Amino acid sequence: MKNGNKKTNFLLDVLNEKCPKCRQGYVFKQNVHLLKLPIMNDKCDTCNYRYDREPGYFLGAMYISYGLAVLQGVITFFIFHYSFPSLSTFFEIVMVILVMTILGRKNYKLSRVLYIHIFPW
Repeated sequence: MKNGNKKTNFLLDVLNEKCPKCRQGYVFKQNVHLLKLPIMNDKCDTCNYRYDREPGYFLGAMYISYGLAVLQGVITFFIFHYSFPSLSTFFEIVMVILVMTILGRKNYKLSRVLYIHIFPW
């Protein structure tokens, strides 16, 4: 996709939490405290694209977040199971839960941004 003179990459725009319309503004507020929930901007600072369209719009993003968490959990389990075969199953489960907890905040943001990019308005 081409935006002005700048080529954009869908995957990089989603990972960098960019606006689906102009691909320059950020969907979430930057530099928010690490232990607080991410705060989503109402609209893009660059092109005024409105992110939150209607109540319940982001319910579909829950499915994306769930899929990401399951994928990360399965990958983590296989990495620990096959890289360290002498580890107990309990420790593997603890590591899966730890990875899912650490990546939960990013999953929340990534699922919403991906949902906006898949279903633009």
